[in-house]
Amino acid sequence: MDDELLQRIRRFRTDYFPKYEGQFKELVEQGQHPTILFVGCSDSRLVPYMLTGAGPGELFIVRNVGALVPPYNGMGGGLHGTAAAIEYAVLNLHVSHIIVCGHSHCGAMKALYEEISPEAKNLNSWLDLAREATLPVQVTNEALRRTEQRSVVLQLERLMDYPMVRQRVEQRKIALHGWHYVIEEGEIYVFDVRTGTFVAASRSEHSGTGPYHEVDPDNGSIFNEVDASWYPAR
Repeated sequence: MDDELLQRIRRFRTDYFPKYEGQFKELVEQGQHPTILFVGCSDSRLVPYMLTGAGPGELFIVRNVGALVPPYNGMGGGLHGTAAAIEYAVLNLHVSHIIVCGHSHCGAMKALYEEISPEAKNLNSWLDLAREATLPVQVTNEALRRTEQRSVVLQLERLMDYPMVRQRVEQRKIALHGWHYVIEEGEIYVFDVRTGTFVAASRSEHSGTGPYHEVDPDNGSIFNEVDASWYPAR
């Protein structure tokens, strides 16, 4: 049987690496200095370098199921990779942007409305980080889209509980960005904290303003309110 993975890593060495060899050597000699922390879902259809047009050394990437942010000092006694990566990106790499990127057709968001295998104990606990984003409605494509976007906002709010993040956001040293990537459209919708909505990047005036230049996060959630039309009929 052909070893496709072996062929792929060989092609990297012969086809890709020579184009960027100088850049890789410079990144080794001078170290990495990414300006963006990208928190994204592990879904294989989400490709951060393609979405952002970034090259080697430009993104510090954290990926997990659902693009979720654990509470500060709230999970695993400090033994959590995502929390550690956030701290490292802010305190050591001094990033100036943090992007939380969810996406359409997210299996993690869909799982919030379904029974999860009792064997998946870690997954079940992990998804608790997004349950506040669910809607009290019958599951539809629109409800899932709203849930995906609400989860992005929830993670932005949770990021503000990290003292080093909050301090730098308030000092305007870090900007937070909430993105929702619609795979079939090739469009990224960016969160606008002023209107509480996601706006297509092709029509937006910015790459996301959430949080918190215009809104005080201590006043509560900045989710869009769920109006009566979302509740099941009685």
